[in-house]
Amino acid sequence: MVTGIDAGTEGLLIRIAERRDVEAIVALFAADAVGGHGDTTDPDAAEAYLAAFERISDSPNDTLYVAELDGAVVGTFQTTLIPGIPGRGGTSFQIEAVQTRKDMRGRGIGALMINHAIEAAKTADTRLVQLMSNAVRERAHGFYERLGFAKSHVGFKMKLK
Repeated sequence: MVTGIDAGTEGLLIRIAERRDVEAIVALFAADAVGGHGDTTDPDAAEAYLAAFERISDSPNDTLYVAELDGAVVGTFQTTLIPGIPGRGGTSFQIEAVQTRKDMRGRGIGALMINHAIEAAKTADTRLVQLMSNAVRERAHGFYERLGFAKSHVGFKMKLK
């Protein structure tokens, strides 16, 4: 159990996601107009999301988490261990897909999720923690900077599908 930052998050639990959480996780992303990932709660897409969940669950380097409050999923994030040659063979720790339910934002849930991820990175003895944020999410950039992250690189993407 994680101690909440304010009274609205007392009892918040950050845990590894389970198959039963997939529908709620997808709903978080489908409600995000900025992300632009084309996520949907359409039942026809459920199989693809469940297959993705299984791939993440089966990976020794990936972990999908949820933040749960009063039995409801109110946030999610994913972490990936990235072994590499740079940094004297050090492992990097990627945080991605950070999402807090819109009506729960501003209560400290995002900070609790990121701090949980940082502690997992420390436990895994990684050399650095990194994340990317959509260029238009300026409030999120300030949030990450307040948590100790520094802008350091420019990201590039090429959509294949």
